[in-house]
Amino acid sequence: MRTAFLFPGQGTQYVGMGADIVRESPTARAVFEKADDILGYRFSKVCFEGPEDVLQRTDVSQPAILITSIATLTYFQQRLGDEFPACHAAAGLSLGEYSALAAAGAIDFEHALRLVKRRGELMQKACEMQPSGMASIIGLDRDAVEDLCSEASDKGVVSVCNLNAPGQIAVGGEIPALHVAMEIAKQRGAKRVVPLKVAGGFHTRLMKPAEEELAEEIRCTPFRRPTYPVVANMSANYVEDPGEIRNCLIRQLTSPVLWVDSMRLLLDDGVSTFFEVGPGNVCSGLMRRIDRSAECRHAGLNGK
Repeated sequence: MRTAFLFPGQGTQYVGMGADIVRESPTARAVFEKADDILGYRFSKVCFEGPEDVLQRTDVSQPAILITSIATLTYFQQRLGDEFPACHAAAGLSLGEYSALAAAGAIDFEHALRLVKRRGELMQKACEMQPSGMASIIGLDRDAVEDLCSEASDKGVVSVCNLNAPGQIAVGGEIPALHVAMEIAKQRGAKRVVPLKVAGGFHTRLMKPAEEELAEEIRCTPFRRPTYPVVANMSANYVEDPGEIRNCLIRQLTSPVLWVDSMRLLLDDGVSTFFEVGPGNVCSGLMRRIDRSAECRHAGLNGK
């Protein structure tokens, strides 16, 4: 049996996340305390108590999810002890790629946390520079969604940004173009078109200002070869070389997240059991749409 760990991305945050494992695990509590010390801010309090409007902010939710994911991993390791499963590979959805790299030892927790905090700040800044958004299109294939984005581009930037599951594709862009793309999707027979509650058009070229500023910090951050391979979002291939990891993280901000292809890579390589590590169950839900035969488990307590 081959096992992979999956780490969630932005949007899985909720007030109270991590509180259950902290009550059960001193090692999980230590992760939150260390994060508070590193950042000089009570991220643990925001995770456990809110307020929700603060936790929803891009510059807060991203580090909060990484902290909770790594704390969940330490809880999982402590609870299972010698029965902790050998991990053959890992992947993380967007922001979750940093959690996956930290779990695999490619980057220290402190460096990952500082990068993610800065990533969230720069993405928030880019969103404020140019009003934009995202929407999920259900029931159309990739070619159809790319075609309608091309048609809507007369009104501004809009493109595919997340290939989450078969027939579930997120698009993002400037508000006028995004609205046109949503209307065309409805006309073309999409089952549902759902506006997403995000700050802007992530994984599109609207994030170029954030990419350029974050690139310098990524290049200065120490990386090493992971103890097991991690699948990069922007290529849907394994990355192990530190230089390649840096390049993928830089390009990730403006490249579509190839989640379906990433999961199929793991499945084709014989992974049959997936542990979702972190808040929420988005990765498990997407896997059920990609391959129902795959076994998905949650590494936390209540699996919220």
